[in-house]
Amino acid sequence: MKLEHCECLTDHFVPVEDDLKNSWKSRLLAHRLELLIFSCAIVAVILVLGIGLGGKDCVGKFRCGSSSQCVSASAQCDGEVQCENGDDELGCVRLSGGNSVLQVQKGGVWRTVCSEGWNNLLGLSACRQLGYSRFVLWFFSTSQWFLFGLVLHPLLLLLFSSSSSSSSLPPPPHSKTQCSSGKVTTLKCLECGSRPRYNTRIVGGNISRVGHEHLCGGSIITSRWILTAAHCVFADPSMWVVHVGLTEQPVHGAQSLSVEQIIYHARYRPKGLDYDIALMKLSSPLVFNGNSPICLPNHREEFQAGTMCWISGWGSTEEEGETSVVLRSATVPLLSTKTCNHPEVYKGLISSWMICAGYLEGGTDSCQGDSGGPLACEHSSVWKLVGATSWGIGCAMRNKPGVYTRITSSLGWIRQQMEVST
Repeated sequence: MKLEHCECLTDHFVPVEDDLKNSWKSRLLAHRLELLIFSCAIVAVILVLGIGLGGKDCVGKFRCGSSSQCVSASAQCDGEVQCENGDDELGCVRLSGGNSVLQVQKGGVWRTVCSEGWNNLLGLSACRQLGYSRFVLWFFSTSQWFLFGLVLHPLLLLLFSSSSSSSSLPPPPHSKTQCSSGKVTTLKCLECGSRPRYNTRIVGGNISRVGHEHLCGGSIITSRWILTAAHCVFADPSMWVVHVGLTEQPVHGAQSLSVEQIIYHARYRPKGLDYDIALMKLSSPLVFNGNSPICLPNHREEFQAGTMCWISGWGSTEEEGETSVVLRSATVPLLSTKTCNHPEVYKGLISSWMICAGYLEGGTDSCQGDSGGPLACEHSSVWKLVGATSWGIGCAMRNKPGVYTRITSSLGWIRQQMEVST
């Protein structure tokens, strides 16, 4: 007879051998759980460190681009480079509103520049920081909105000029809340937007006349810079030639310039829809012989839904059709983001970096091959670049208007790239 040693546990019996097996399995399971918890803890620490590299100690401070370096918020635009990449001294100047009022950032606060002490040197300094090589004119204006905002003495502009030494300047006056003259500075850095009156790709459009639109696929914003859509261009600049003044193919009688550099927005992704913008820097300045740059909009300058604007391009005149041999143009109304995000339209896909234009009933639209081209709107007899042709569903379909990169959302990025590379 075989006797089995048992231990009494409550109201049942468990064999000792089975108990040892269960105990071993329990310890093994516990060990594995410990290893799992330890591994998760390591991963969590790595994630925390990784996030910390991008965000540690940056609360309330200025982050130097995408690096881990952070500096005091008051160091932004103070005339001294503290970020290794110089980001703290970029984007310190802007033009605001429809009147192009000059504003300077200091310590993260935007201040309007007064008229007192203004001169040509200050105008050149401000325009260079906006990415232009010169300035055209300046004048003073009275604006109640700006007079009740923070203002700045013009001498502070020199502190931000890379060609000036702050040590050689007298201490600038303190900022104040009103201009003693009652006037603020308005600045123009470039002759732009003075296009001949439009006569009439574009599906449903008309053949364009010479001088009426900028070259398909991009917009001239200075003599060295072309703005286009990121998805239109690939990275090798040597593969590209920009033709200016062309209204018919093949190329004849147009300026042809090589490309020195292509800059994409850092957050653009080929499989995404947002941040679809790129800048092409020409190898040499183009000559404005009947072709002038289009004006960029200013900060706080809005273009209301319903505004009639122009699109132009060499794209297909029908869906899946061949590209056009002549430059075409058409007028389309701007649409609100709310309208464009309607469930029957684009179902919430439209972000703050996008703007829609077109007819919900269809009939006139941009199409394949028009990408990167301008959406231009006239304001006070000046043509301004409101969008760059980006994407859409089909061509001229009902409830599927064209979608364009919103230039007002891109201004800071555009100015910084031009400032760094000019």
